[in-house]
Amino acid sequence: MRYYAVLDTNVLVSALIRWKSLPGAVAMESLIGRITPLLNEEIVAEYREVLHRPKLRFPGEAVDAFINGMIKRGVFVDADPLEEYLPDPKDAVFYEVVMEARKSDDAYLVTDNVKHFPVKSFVVTPREMMEILDSDEV
Repeated sequence: MRYYAVLDTNVLVSALIRWKSLPGAVAMESLIGRITPLLNEEIVAEYREVLHRPKLRFPGEAVDAFINGMIKRGVFVDADPLEEYLPDPKDAVFYEVVMEARKSDDAYLVTDNVKHFPVKSFVVTPREMMEILDSDEV
């Protein structure tokens, strides 16, 4: 089964810091596995800006290859702004994209900062996303 998911930038940062981790497993699933990344231009721009920050020291070629892989497998979603309050307005685009995708498909928002989003069953941590994927194999 294929799953649709918006990956919060913090999940990608954690994945690139330590590939053999739950965020790394989610990232790998988005590149070659059962997760189809949900994207839009604003999300891709944030991925590029954050992952290329000098303080993170990620190799530029690796970051570009990673983002390009997500774009290649991803689905771009045009989403309208929502009226729902979020503690960090910069997170709104991630929530808007997942809400738009959920109009036609089951979709998840994967984040290490669940407190930044409304409490919803589809807003999950990397661990929860991997549990969802693993439960599909049974």
